[in-house]
Parts: sequence; structure tokens; C-alpha cells
Amino acid sequence: MNAEIISVGTELLLGNIVNTDARDLAVALSELGINVYWQTVVGDNPERLSAALEIARERADLIVTTGGLGPTCDDLTKQTIADFFGAELYFDRRAETELREFFAGREMTDNNLRQCWLPVGCTPFYNTCGTAPGCGFRAGDGTVVMMLPGPPKELKAMLDHGGQDFLRSLSGSQIWSHNIMTFGMGESAIEDKLRERMNALKNPTLAPYAKEGEVRLRVTARASGREAAEMLMAPVIGEVRAVLGDIIYGIDVPSLEAVVLRELRARNQTFAAAESCTGGLIAKRFTDLPGASAVFRGGVTVYTNEAKMKLLGLDPALLETHGAVSRPVAEALARSVRETLGADYGIGVTGLAGPDGDGLHPVGTVFVGLASAQSVEVWALSLGERSDRARIRALAANHAFDLLRRKLTGLPLL
Repeated sequence: MNAEIISVGTELLLGNIVNTDARDLAVALSELGINVYWQTVVGDNPERLSAALEIARERADLIVTTGGLGPTCDDLTKQTIADFFGAELYFDRRAETELREFFAGREMTDNNLRQCWLPVGCTPFYNTCGTAPGCGFRAGDGTVVMMLPGPPKELKAMLDHGGQDFLRSLSGSQIWSHNIMTFGMGESAIEDKLRERMNALKNPTLAPYAKEGEVRLRVTARASGREAAEMLMAPVIGEVRAVLGDIIYGIDVPSLEAVVLRELRARNQTFAAAESCTGGLIAKRFTDLPGASAVFRGGVTVYTNEAKMKLLGLDPALLETHGAVSRPVAEALARSVRETLGADYGIGVTGLAGPDGDGLHPVGTVFVGLASAQSVEVWALSLGERSDRARIRALAANHAFDLLRRKLTGLPLL
């Protein structure tokens, strides 16, 4: 099945907001085995939306729209689509009930009820975190249409609560997938190791997707149900594990830091971080996770030598002799933050994110220290002179989390 995403909203065209809906939808559709061949953005204008629909139905089996389902006069998506495909609308009483519950204790203006009108015969997707319901239906010409709200939180929730089930129902078989998450090897190297197998596979399929410093391998199977799909995917996942080994940090896990959180909680252990070049990124990413407070003692951003001395007691002679970007300083940061904050493990990061070097090391040089009660180990990383600051910092944080993952699970420390 081939799909086109039509994002509706003048604010998208003007650049007032970034169109993350199209990205999230493309990921969700591709994971269901649906090809996304076209993406279109139109303003809140019924004539231009109708023109986009005319083009889309000629080249796509599935049209998914986002935005324009709200209560205001510029929310014209639903009526425009209904008029274009000749779909009659009905008033959905469940949508009304949930809308009134949403506004309980507050005044609800009558224009909100416009959101309760849906195409006859559609599959409603009721909104679990907003007001406008979405829906899916098959038009008279055979085109499948899905209408989803524009707010990203509502769109994602609606996909989880009805949207994906509707998409799976479009064919006799269903699509299921698993994501194999890796860190420590580039996309081209992974593809070289798995190319022959990937090219030979038909069902399931195996495809690599590069992230920032990581590679995600998606295994996708088409089957009559989940159990049958899992039986198809299991041997492929086993083969990938055999080839890639411990660079795989998890299956269907969101991030390296999420794995670290899980492993620390399982062991009832804690860690703390002293960050220079990463500027608090390790602490930020980790504390974005629910439950981080159970295992994260705290982070210290020691961007200058003065901060390293005053906050963590580093010896001025150490900094003078070796320089801020050095193995001894990374070791001292890791040891000091562990002891100062009373953690089981301490991470210390120092390096050069650019654009300038220090006269001794090129941009992209980073030292990561990992301290425990028994030892302190330091890794020297060369993250690329041509990398920008954001990439170097992100990669340094990834390496720090991966080193802690390896330490916790007894894997070789790369």
C-alpha cells in the first residue's frame, strides 16, 4: 500500500512551527509496511486542500491528513474532505459526551461541537488527550482516508489508540516489527556485514536506519497474526545477534540511557556525572527518563578549570601539568564526582567540541572516565574534526552511557 501524507496548516507553510507530524507519521506507517512516497503541506484553504487531494488520490492508496480538525473557522479539513469524496457526515454522540467531560467545570462554547461531526461509516478515533476526534474510512472510489489531529501529542496518542489497528485491518495480513538498537559500529560497516542476508530476505525484511551515532535495524514481518510474525522474525533477530554481538544494546528499547536506567535499578546502584564539553547533556538526557531519580545522584557541569577546582576539588597542578582535556583530568572528574555525591559509579567527560582546538589535540578529542569503588578507567575518543559541536557532544554522551552499560553488564569495555 502506498501512502501520501497531507499536513494542513498555514503555520507550517510560514515556518512558525516544525512539521514533526509528518516525521512521526512516516515512521509509524513505514513500521507497518506502508510505503510513504509523497508528503504535501497546504495552508488552511479548502480550494488548495481539494487540489492536493485530487493529486493524492491519483497516486496513493492511502491519504493521511494531519491538522484542521479543531473548532475554529479555519479548521476546514474534515468538511473539505467530506465534500471532496462525497461523504455524508453524522453527529457522533460518544464524541460529544467525551467533549463535555473534557470541559467539565469550564465553559464550552458551541463551536466545539463542530468537532463531533464524522463521515458516515467511518472508524472513529476518539481523542484521549485533546478534543477533536479523528477517523478512517474508505471513500467511494476506493481511496482510504485517515484524518488525524495536528497537535503532536494528540496525533501519537490517536495512532496508539485506534489508528494503527485501523491500518492493520486494511489487508488480510498484518505487519509487525522489532527494532534492534546498536551502538559502536557505523551504518556502512553494519550493512557490509549483513548485506547478503538483507538482500536475500523477502518476508521478513531487515533494513538499517542511521541515527545520531547509532544504527537501528528494523526486522519486519507480514503474517496473519502476531504469533506467526514473531516466528518469522525470531531467526533473523538471532542471526543479527550472532553477527553484531554486544554492540546491540537492546531490542525495542528507546535509548542507551534507558538501558542504563534499567540495569542500575536492577542492581540498586547509582551514578553521578561530571561534565565539561557535554555541558550537562548526560544529566539532561538521563533525567528526561521517568524514574531517573532512583539511580541518578546528580550532575555537575564543570566547564572551566575554576569550576573543576572549586566544585570538585581538582588539583590546580594536575590541570596545569596535563591540561583540561586529558586522561588524568577525566579520571579525576569521574573519581571526584562519585565520591562527592556518594554514587556507585562516576562519569567524567572532558574534551573539545570545537570550533577551536587547544594546541595539543584536534577538535573531536574527548576523554571519558568511569570510576567505581574498585577502579577508574579512561577512554580516549576521536569523534571527528569535521563534526559540529552538537554531534560531538551527542556522541560523547552516547559513549559515556555505553561504557556504563558495558560495565554494569560485564561486557568488554571498548
